[in-house]
Amino acid sequence: MKKINRSAASILAVLMATIQGCSTTGVQESAGEYALDAWITARVKTLLSEDAQIRATEINIETSKGVVLLTGFINSEWAMVQAVRDAQTISGVISVKNDMRLK
Repeated sequence: MKKINRSAASILAVLMATIQGCSTTGVQESAGEYALDAWITARVKTLLSEDAQIRATEINIETSKGVVLLTGFINSEWAMVQAVRDAQTISGVISVKNDMRLK
């Protein structure tokens, strides 16, 4: 009888873990949102790398649900403002958060 209870408890524990693992949260993106965010990130990286005044290799770009986050280090206030403006021009960008630091 104790063996059956232990087996049933083990099976129930595995079942509960599986069910919890399949649940979704409000922060997950759909495949379409993920693809759009990846496209926005790539486009912002390309645009920043084309600007000779901005060292795009020192800027990290993350996009989530159309919100672009710029982090890293930049040489001047002008370059920082320009990087934000460049990111805002991309289609699909909802807003740009600037967390870059001056060197």
